[in-house]
Amino acid sequence: MSFHVQNNKYLVLFIALVSALIFIPFLGACPLFDWDEINFAECAREMIITKDYSNVQLYYRAFWEKPPFFIWMQALSMHFFGVNEFAARFPNAICGIVTLNVLFWFGKKFHSQKFALIWCLTYAAALLPHFYFKSGIIDPWFNLFILLSIFNLIQVFKDLGAKASILKALLAGCFLGLAVLTKGPAALIIVALTIICYLIYTKSLSSAFNYKLLLFVLVTIFVASSWFIVEILKGNKKVVYEFIDYQIRLFQTGDAGHDGPFYYHLIVLLLGCFPFSIFFIHSLFMKEESNSFQNLTKKIMLCLFWAVMLIFSIVKTKIIHYSSICYFPITFFASNAFLNQNKSNQLKPVLSLVFWMISIFLSLAFTFVCFIDIFKNNLITKGLIKDQDAILNLQANGHWVGYEFIVGIIYLIAGIFIFRYFRLKKSRLLYIGLLCYLIFNIMAIGIIVPRIGLYSQEACVDFYKSKANENCYIETFGFKSYAHLFYGNRLPFHFENQDQKNYVEKQLNSMESEGRSRIRSFPTAYTMWLEHGEVDRDTYIVIKTSKESLFSKSPVLKKLYDKNGFSFYYRKAKPTVN
Repeated sequence: MSFHVQNNKYLVLFIALVSALIFIPFLGACPLFDWDEINFAECAREMIITKDYSNVQLYYRAFWEKPPFFIWMQALSMHFFGVNEFAARFPNAICGIVTLNVLFWFGKKFHSQKFALIWCLTYAAALLPHFYFKSGIIDPWFNLFILLSIFNLIQVFKDLGAKASILKALLAGCFLGLAVLTKGPAALIIVALTIICYLIYTKSLSSAFNYKLLLFVLVTIFVASSWFIVEILKGNKKVVYEFIDYQIRLFQTGDAGHDGPFYYHLIVLLLGCFPFSIFFIHSLFMKEESNSFQNLTKKIMLCLFWAVMLIFSIVKTKIIHYSSICYFPITFFASNAFLNQNKSNQLKPVLSLVFWMISIFLSLAFTFVCFIDIFKNNLITKGLIKDQDAILNLQANGHWVGYEFIVGIIYLIAGIFIFRYFRLKKSRLLYIGLLCYLIFNIMAIGIIVPRIGLYSQEACVDFYKSKANENCYIETFGFKSYAHLFYGNRLPFHFENQDQKNYVEKQLNSMESEGRSRIRSFPTAYTMWLEHGEVDRDTYIVIKTSKESLFSKSPVLKKLYDKNGFSFYYRKAKPTVN
């Protein structure tokens, strides 16, 4: 089966069109998910409301955990499409379109047009990479900028002695600087460790002092520090210092309860990029002939993978998307395995066994979840579900129609085609298998994910939406959330009198003395004031039902109702005296 097209311009347009059809439709099919999706969308919404596009804010207070570049993208999207889920996720759909074209461009340079198309299709067919292009989190753009920096560095190392590679060094620095402005200094550590690993691996440490790499470093520093320098000159030194302190804390502690074992990301990548994670492992043992540029690329991509794994296995905070840059080397090597499959590169029996074990397990899981409303009472009665919050969340109706189990079957069929390709070496089996995985992703995200949202957050999101046009206060207790800000249309908060301000500041000072962050502590202090202080607006407090006993309810609070694991309380505003 030949995919060679003479005019690359038309093929690039074709990839862009297909990518748009895959990633753009149904972006707003379900509410944004706590925490990260709504966190960033809320920052963009507050940026639009305050018209302060220099500073990132949350709760209309300085939010120093993330730089502004991605928030600017979301704010621009919301300017055109309105403040909604589609606008919050649209920048990452565009990122998906750009990313697949970048993979095609470099894949063709690395090997051939056929490899480039296989890599594009493999990346789109992998579950987590596909899912992130339909999300509102920062990582897709962060990863793309790092990848572009790596790609340009590969070409610098290829022609280290040629003057033409100066431009590549400049571009590598620009893209790495943009990665820092998108998410933070983790980009610097990832790329620096990748380069160091490569130089040690190839025994060429002296190359580190080449003037082109020094130029790359200078451009990176200039672009990466631009926003921070502007903030310091504006007198916002504290925001910059808090940002640096937060980045250090992420490495040293399990932030916000997100800790996990050393091997956390190995499991995430094995399952989240399955089955391509299996073929990534297979490719490491393959025998093949490669030219110098291909060997260079493979070495750097492998160094990138292990650098990321080392960094985020050491980091105490364990969040699923921290290792998402590894999706590129995993799908790169998997695509290489697909391209070079022959009799001397048979899939090892142990990998075949793991392939089928995981394929069957995930297929059953995707099938079973579609019947959760039928089985949930038995599972709860028999004590198979221990988590009280999960039991209460399952009271919701998932509105399953009955055909959704097909998603799990398609997943298994995709695996059958891919496995048979490795046995029969017929290219059409590979393409059919990859397309089946792609169809599975589209259906899973369009059918299963919105229904998961019905269990996890429908009750509270619907409540927040119902109060969006009401001049009131809404806050949460017993769980961290930003949904009440975004869906409740939180407006800038101003203390009505000094007593209110003093009460909240006293609580914040107390929490800060215990080593807790003021921006993290503000919702708690704010809730305590809404509960016990004098409020000038009607007040609503949403509580996790399982944490209700820990809530020291004020006698002026009235319980409205419970629903799907959430309890809703109301407090009437104190009458004003004329």
